[in-house]
Amino acid sequence: MPRRARIDAPGALHHLIVRGIERGQIFRDNRDRNQFMDRLGDVLTGTGTPCFAWALIPNHIHLLVRTGQTPIATVMRRLLTGYAVYFNRRHHRHGQLFQNRYKSILCQEDPYLLELVRYIHLNPLRATLVPDLKGLTRFAYGGHSVIMGKRQNNWQDVDYILGFFDAKLPTARRRYNAFVKQGISQGKRPDLVGGGLLRSLGGWSAVKAQRKSAERLKGDERILGDSHFVETVLEAADEAFHRGYLLQKKGYDLDRVAERVARVLQAPRELVWYAGKQPDVVKARSLLCYWAARELGMSMTALAQRLGISQPAVSISVRRGEAIAAENGYQLLKG
Repeated sequence: MPRRARIDAPGALHHLIVRGIERGQIFRDNRDRNQFMDRLGDVLTGTGTPCFAWALIPNHIHLLVRTGQTPIATVMRRLLTGYAVYFNRRHHRHGQLFQNRYKSILCQEDPYLLELVRYIHLNPLRATLVPDLKGLTRFAYGGHSVIMGKRQNNWQDVDYILGFFDAKLPTARRRYNAFVKQGISQGKRPDLVGGGLLRSLGGWSAVKAQRKSAERLKGDERILGDSHFVETVLEAADEAFHRGYLLQKKGYDLDRVAERVARVLQAPRELVWYAGKQPDVVKARSLLCYWAARELGMSMTALAQRLGISQPAVSISVRRGEAIAAENGYQLLKG
């Protein structure tokens, strides 16, 4: 059975789980962990991706992030590819470091944000990397110590999480710590990382209760949320997929999109393909990248190869093109 595409959108909350291949170690010592953290900070900051929780375990990683203007797939590719190259070079190994696919779960924020922050930050304790909550507060390779003010980094959004507990920092930290402490007795939470309908409903007890009602339920292993949330996300993803398919069926490819860019900008078609930093060239290339990526569904990699630029440059152009289209009311299929 083919793997289904990841679901993503600006503002989406994602619980990301990365495992070593065959459950092997991806961190052998603190040098590896520090290297990964440096890369993580650079990538998150460079892509404008907020991070609310994280934990590094010897053979896996947990991240809780929100999609900015850069798709999560791009963020993770930059992060994991760079680290794998470093790890293999340092430890004189070859081949794959990570399990084929990291797990990406799109999460409904209201009921799950704080639950996921607690779950992720308790991972080092469940993995016996620290003996107790006091040890977790000093643990350098998880976000709990940062929220508690024992360590600092500039890429973890501490204020957003503490804002749920109190406006005053000392009170917020005390209440947050008490909230995390309450989660210790819960142990593992399969309802937060399990599969499909079981996870989306919050466990077997909820599934059994819902089975007694006449309500039709929707579940998907890529989504953590109630039935309505899952339905909404799937409809939006399906709409985007069918829009790209419809455009391709109408004969739209990158060349056809380039023609449309030239038409709406009232510019020579050749201008769209020019390389350079002149304002009219940048505007044309940005609009081309935005429509090709967001409307036609082309990958950043394919666009980078076709245009002879880097993937980060394509990502920047897509964001710029989105702003240009919104400001001027440009549409690919109108006019």
